[in-house]
Amino acid sequence: MARNREEEEEEEINNLTPKEAASASVKLKGRTDPFLVVCRCFSVVTSLTAILCIAVNVLSAVLSFKERSDIFDVVFRCYAVVIGVLVVLAETEWGFILKFSKVLEYWAGRGMLQIFVAVMTRAFPDVYDRRKDLLLLQEIASYLLLACGVLYVILGVLCIGCLKRARQVKEITRGQAVKDLEEMERRREELEAVLIGEREGA
Repeated sequence: MARNREEEEEEEINNLTPKEAASASVKLKGRTDPFLVVCRCFSVVTSLTAILCIAVNVLSAVLSFKERSDIFDVVFRCYAVVIGVLVVLAETEWGFILKFSKVLEYWAGRGMLQIFVAVMTRAFPDVYDRRKDLLLLQEIASYLLLACGVLYVILGVLCIGCLKRARQVKEITRGQAVKDLEEMERRREELEAVLIGEREGA
């Protein structure tokens, strides 16, 4: 139903006169897809949570190194930081990262990676018995990212990621239509200016 309405709108745009096209371009510019806005907000929340996990793991690695504790804990934390950075980059949907790892294009794959980072962040809690503040921060960061990861997996199974990609393509197409309409309006104004100049010259 919604798809038919959008197709009808596109056909109407193609049949517009230049003046109508100008007003239509203003309307299209002001329109944003609420679904994509919600997806972007969720992506920002996930990125911030992953950054919090990275910060916790960096602090943990530095403390472990200073206290000369088990070297494996330091290495483990470094791996958690690297994978956490990958989670943040995946949320930006940077083309290079998605090309490098196709599984991150799918929400279920992203969610599983986030769950992995959350588990890595939560590991070795007994080391921080003396640092209750760090332990609390570690728990908050890991459970938040775990919640984001589980939600990503569920939404990925429900094919919400595919729906988002389809809507993004539609938004890009709409943006191109706005540019085309603006270009038509600019050319119309130029032609009108030329015609007025010729009439005045005659």
